[in-house]
Amino acid sequence: MKSSVLCTPLLCLSLLALNACGKGKEQGPPQMPPPEVGVIKAQPQNSPLTRDLVGRLSAYRSADVRARVPGVLLKRAYDEGTDVKKGQLLFQIDPAPLKAALAASSAALAQAQATYTNNKITAKRVRELAPKGYVSKSDLDNALAAERSAAAAVQAAQANLQTARINLGYANVTSPIDGRAGQQQVTEGALVGNGDATLLTTVDQIDPLYVNFTMSVAAMERMRREQNSGNVTLAGPDKASVQITLPDGSAYAEAGTLDFSDASVNPATGSVNLRATIPNPKHSLLPGMYVTLKANLGQQHKVFLIPQAAVQRDTVGAFVMTVAADGKVARKDITATDMAGSNWVVTDGLAAGDQVVVSGIQNVKAGEPAKASPWHDATPGGSSPAKAPGKVPRGK
Repeated sequence: MKSSVLCTPLLCLSLLALNACGKGKEQGPPQMPPPEVGVIKAQPQNSPLTRDLVGRLSAYRSADVRARVPGVLLKRAYDEGTDVKKGQLLFQIDPAPLKAALAASSAALAQAQATYTNNKITAKRVRELAPKGYVSKSDLDNALAAERSAAAAVQAAQANLQTARINLGYANVTSPIDGRAGQQQVTEGALVGNGDATLLTTVDQIDPLYVNFTMSVAAMERMRREQNSGNVTLAGPDKASVQITLPDGSAYAEAGTLDFSDASVNPATGSVNLRATIPNPKHSLLPGMYVTLKANLGQQHKVFLIPQAAVQRDTVGAFVMTVAADGKVARKDITATDMAGSNWVVTDGLAAGDQVVVSGIQNVKAGEPAKASPWHDATPGGSSPAKAPGKVPRGK
């Protein structure tokens, strides 16, 4: 009986202790809510196929101005570094010896013509006497040969006279093209054209200009494979555009057009030479300048434009974080090698509708929950890439 009375208080104390322990567990620290992240929904769309390259400018046409006749250089008739027109006088070579040569050629022609006239009369007389037997056959042959020889001498003298006139014209050295004349290479008083065509200056046509650049064979082969698979449409001849960036980082206002692709590969570099023509109406660009350029070579189909902030890289490669339908964060490895404006062009690794984390990415880890809300570009005039034009449905 006493034992039953003692057990009842002990049982009550045990129940009170267990109740106190249960209340202690319920009053532990509350769980943190999942971090909020800004996401965009990946949507396939078309994007320009561009390549960032380095090129060098060269003159559209470049003409060496040389002395074509021997003589003493008398004067320079242009200002160095200024624009000149085709046919404009640039230099003058002493014409006196050339005028004397012209006079000598004229006299030689007159002498040849006189000889021809005399031989022609003699040949006519011999031809009239030969049938009557007054001259021998040998005399007739000699007379006819002398006539023909004199006629040939007249033609040679005429050619020499024409050459002398041309050489006298070469005393006035003119520009062969429109362009900008360079620095004078020979000073006045120097003997030029004596044995070789002395370089006097160079005239470069700088509107338009050529921009020369190269592309690896591997890159070109990848583009062809993508075109064959339907993922890329390459621009046709004279349709690919080029936009250059100046050495100071500013964009050049005029766009160029690809006009040449070499048919052979440089064995030393494994690259193909390409060339574009770019307008230069203000002559602000000069031959020899190095520029960076963005070549627009066609269209990429069914790619994803993802903001730069969303794309991360590690030793494995490029990746993004996504929020799945169950609210869990997942890593997705992607292929992103090109830029379109401020966005990466993702060609592989994403599916339509994927929620890609753009903001708050530093607060999430793969496998943990996150609260997704639409992300909008905060920069002036910015918009989500998911709303960019050119959206197309992804094929299955």
